[in-house]
Amino acid sequence: ASDVYKRQGMNKKEIAEIRKQFSPERCAITRICSCYVDAEKNKRTSMKEAFLSLPEEEIFKYLEIFKKTLSGHIGKNLLNLEYSIRQEVAGTPHAFLIELRDTELNNNELIDEFYDRVIKNYVTTEPYYIVLIHGAYDIPGKATDNSEMFDTSENVYEFIMCSICPVKLAKAGLFYDVKSNKVENRIRDWLIDAPVHGFLFPAFNDREADIHGSLYYVKKPDSIQEDFTKVVVGTQISISVAKQQEAFNKVLETVIGENGSIEEVLAVHEKLQEMILESEFSVEPLELDKEKARRLFEDVVKDGQGALVNNRMDSFDAAWNAEVGEKFSFLVNNIAASKKLNIECGSAEINIPPQYAYQIREKVIDGIRCLVIPTDGLLTVNDVKVNVRIGAENHE
Repeated sequence: ASDVYKRQGMNKKEIAEIRKQFSPERCAITRICSCYVDAEKNKRTSMKEAFLSLPEEEIFKYLEIFKKTLSGHIGKNLLNLEYSIRQEVAGTPHAFLIELRDTELNNNELIDEFYDRVIKNYVTTEPYYIVLIHGAYDIPGKATDNSEMFDTSENVYEFIMCSICPVKLAKAGLFYDVKSNKVENRIRDWLIDAPVHGFLFPAFNDREADIHGSLYYVKKPDSIQEDFTKVVVGTQISISVAKQQEAFNKVLETVIGENGSIEEVLAVHEKLQEMILESEFSVEPLELDKEKARRLFEDVVKDGQGALVNNRMDSFDAAWNAEVGEKFSFLVNNIAASKKLNIECGSAEINIPPQYAYQIREKVIDGIRCLVIPTDGLLTVNDVKVNVRIGAENHE
């Protein structure tokens, strides 16, 4: 949108710098508040404390929760959210978060209102635990060799972070009681699980606070809650991982056309994997904009159907603009097959790691279109090893 501030989201290096503050040695957390919500959306208990006043055992467990809230892949588990100018005026969720941060979680009414907003907009049938923290990170300067200079700090990054953790009943079972020297029935406790949603506000960009952005965490990319991000965080996710995959596939399907081959589709994913490997040590998320995508498709189409490249690429612009828009960029990690490629052909289904996809070929055998997968002479069927026997009549 035209009223969104032009900015970069947090990168891997900036996220790692904040995660380092969630340790006993560097702890930048000043205050912690929490609220246990039962399955009927009732607030059962709450807590407001100076973080370092907690028992040491609890501090370590909470730090693990906070680290987890800043973990995963950018664009998949960690989403950079932007605020438009209209979303930053008085009375908006953004203004509420600014006030919540500036009061350093010392205003009980604001904290209770925050809980109410979460409870009203967070969808679940399970009990859960809301953890809200305030932190103040005294940002050290950087020497020419990129080492930290703690005596040259120039500003403080003040932030709040929310973690939402499901609460689950422990499994039934028996345990050995040392005191009684007996095996007895174990009491089933309600256990706080790892966070599944959360956010950091404001964003930490260029090693300083950026109130025009926040970082949203989701454990499972397909479980994003848009009402939660809109009402509690104050902005919306532009396009989810699933929608990115769907849109990219539609563009690819349009470009290769009805006569496209499996080799071309596999070649696209092979090139995406190459891009990921080449950018392995980059701190910025790897993006695929319109021009990069055009070059990628042209290379693949030329390899597969050289004479038809111009005709087939004519559809690229219209497909891209229709599915995602002229200025949109995909995150490559979101559209590349990272663990497996799924191939469905009639009653059969093939799952293969992307790095071996180049071995699959499409051939016509006895007038029938077939997928050919080379073997090393040995197959395993339901854990039973069988030899591949090829008669002379089957040799090409």
